Amino acid sequence: MPLFSFHRPPAAPGEPSAAASAPDAPRRWGRWGRWVGAALIVAALHWSAMRWIEHAKQPANRTPEQKPPVQVELLTPKPVTPPAPVKPAAPAHVARPAPPKAAPAPKPAAPAPVLSAATPQPGEPAAASGVAASGASAASASAPTGTAAATATAASTPTASGDKFSVPQTGDLRYDTLVNGVMNQTGTIRWTNDGQHYEMVVSIPLPFVGPYVYSSKGHIDAFGIAPEQYSEKRGRRAADVAVFNRETKQIVYTRTPNSQPLADGAQDRFSVVMQLTSLVRGAPDVYKPGVTRQFSVADNDSSEIWPMETVGDETVQTRDGFVTARHFTRLPRREGDRRKLDIWLAPALGWLPARILQTEPNGMQIEMLWAGKLQAASAAENNAPGTTDASEETAPAADDATVRP
Repeated sequence: MPLFSFHRPPAAPGEPSAAASAPDAPRRWGRWGRWVGAALIVAALHWSAMRWIEHAKQPANRTPEQKPPVQVELLTPKPVTPPAPVKPAAPAHVARPAPPKAAPAPKPAAPAPVLSAATPQPGEPAAASGVAASGASAASASAPTGTAAATATAASTPTASGDKFSVPQTGDLRYDTLVNGVMNQTGTIRWTNDGQHYEMVVSIPLPFVGPYVYSSKGHIDAFGIAPEQYSEKRGRRAADVAVFNRETKQIVYTRTPNSQPLADGAQDRFSVVMQLTSLVRGAPDVYKPGVTRQFSVADNDSSEIWPMETVGDETVQTRDGFVTARHFTRLPRREGDRRKLDIWLAPALGWLPARILQTEPNGMQIEMLWAGKLQAASAAENNAPGTTDASEETAPAADDATVRP
């Protein structure tokens, strides 16, 4: 017999017996078990989703740190002196000195001395004078050539107030597009430059919405890239267009009846990227940390001043690996401006953009990350006036969900 025994007191009248209440316990535990199981399943699904998002993230580049701008120098738009005019100077050698070298043709006159020893002597002064005359004519012919060459050289040498400028060659560029670090579809920048005119088409596909297409076309003038028309087409909406009227010096918009003065060197929201690229290609040593350049930039309904500051050289991770690039950031355009724009130009890519990052006021980040070229420019395009081969600029290898800048 056990030392301790426990006896349940008899149930009070009207109180259910233990045997009667016992079946309710498993039923209650069964309900709790179903709730716990459902909670575990939901937690597992959330964990799987988070893991998928982490794996979906492509090369992680750090978000630029916010540092107080330290302005070393402020550059404003002024005439540019592209190196391109040096190439057309080559036809100045059309007046080749080869024709004067035809003067030795009198050598066939060598048999003349056979006629008599006396006759050559009167003829010699004449021959000498003929050679002298031909030499004089050659000198006079070469003089304009030298003058033209000197003029061309002087024209290609930047003046004290001019900016060196080198427009990128024609090419179709691919960019990975990311929203908050999550891969979207591949976007493209189609850039065409024949030395006198340009066209830039930026296409960013967005699921369920349709592609966002930004188009800029115009010519190249004394201030560099000069847009004539800029358009934005977002999904299925009609395009909004800004027209740069060079005759009336006005910018007019289809989205609003307002117009604004057209400043020298004015850009649109995407041509400004290639304008900055061309300036840095022309004189990369000018753009040191703290150097800020101002651009007048037109949107689809207004224009404003963009101060772009040089931050410094940083490393950008692309799908093809790491590349060194120079970081530029847009300073606040006005008090309370919370929309940010950062651009990284890579010398190894001919100073083309390796990364473009836009941060919206709500913190959403829209990014374009270099993914290579779709096709190489043809030799004819590479030799077009106003173009410079990217290989000549290449550094040694050792060394909205709206995209709204």
